[in-house]
Amino acid sequence: MSGKNFIQVFEYQKLRVGENGFKKSHFDAMVKFNERNDNKYFRPIFNGIQFNSHVGVIQIGGLTLEILPKADRDNYASIEQKEIWQSVLLEMLKVCKHIKVDSVSESSLKKRYKSILEVYYEMYLNELNHLVKRGLIKKYRRIESNQLALKGKLVFAKNINKNTVHKERMYCEHQVYDKDHLLNQILLKGLNILNELTNNHLSDRVNSLLFEFEHIKQVEITKDHFKKLQLNRKSVDYSRAINIAKMLILNYSPNISSGNENMLTLLFDMNRLWEEYIFRILNKYKKEGYEVSFQNSNVFWEHKTIRPDIVVTNTNKSNEAFIIDTKWKIIESNNPSDDDLKQMFAYNLHWSSTKSMLLYPQLEQIDSTFGNYQYLHHGQETNQCKLGFVSVIDNSGCIKEGRILSDEIFNKFE
Repeated sequence: MSGKNFIQVFEYQKLRVGENGFKKSHFDAMVKFNERNDNKYFRPIFNGIQFNSHVGVIQIGGLTLEILPKADRDNYASIEQKEIWQSVLLEMLKVCKHIKVDSVSESSLKKRYKSILEVYYEMYLNELNHLVKRGLIKKYRRIESNQLALKGKLVFAKNINKNTVHKERMYCEHQVYDKDHLLNQILLKGLNILNELTNNHLSDRVNSLLFEFEHIKQVEITKDHFKKLQLNRKSVDYSRAINIAKMLILNYSPNISSGNENMLTLLFDMNRLWEEYIFRILNKYKKEGYEVSFQNSNVFWEHKTIRPDIVVTNTNKSNEAFIIDTKWKIIESNNPSDDDLKQMFAYNLHWSSTKSMLLYPQLEQIDSTFGNYQYLHHGQETNQCKLGFVSVIDNSGCIKEGRILSDEIFNKFE
């Protein structure tokens, strides 16, 4: 993937037509895609795009546009910063099980992958290669065809219609046992999408695998096809490849701008990704005697519910609960919004928690002390909330180890 076909930007950055190979056709395709999705991914501006909190990759024709998270104020143009935050995004996707790679260190990333999308492409090809080597599975399916001898059962109406002249033939419905079934058809569709989008070192591998699928029928795959899938003991090895194929197929928009700009999008809401990442880190490296749960729900008013991001329970202290609400945004230290404070107050009441924390990414801020809500009810202890800040990057510019990050967060409640 050449530099002129690859653009890296950060959250909330602006990209205008004419910059770094970003063309009017790319702009038109992105605006049309955004309109189809309730304008949630970015904001059109004069002659360009301004990104929001969605990160990931957009591929339009031969252009790959990678949107990176950013929780610092360093120069947007810094190559070093782009490498660091690309590694952070990969690590978050890996921890949240959106991606499976053995190593996402900066050194290996530079050697193997230009963009996050290439990681998915290579994962898919590796899975397909594994399945082909083991042998694509066969299934029984029913077909109708003309035969020279009775096979299965005779379809009388169609036999009369098709074989009036050729009396020696019989139109039958019968079973065949082959590789042409939905699982392999989905894999082929994903492979064809890669064939449309890749023009680099992966092309040879794609073409080699397409040869293995030459007897599989090409069909249009929709989300309804995935609802029908039921993997069993025989087909369980297909699960990873099917999951990646689903991502490719459902996020692919051919000819979106009524031209030749095929688009593939892989976008994540950074607020949700941060929330899930913190939960998985806390749950994996939790301290002894603690339980961590995710997105608990409680009835708030009539049929409406409230749901904090993370509830930490200390089983050593009569199931004492702590509430964590994650916020992926940069704020000045000790200055939460009124709405956030009111939200945490309600969480404390509904989960009988005495302490809660708003958890933000860290620049140079330091944690606040626990502040008291001026409310007591039925002898309840003081209702408190604080602001906490953590960095996913250590002092050397590397991704912070999960165990260290978890310990930092647990220690904030002490």
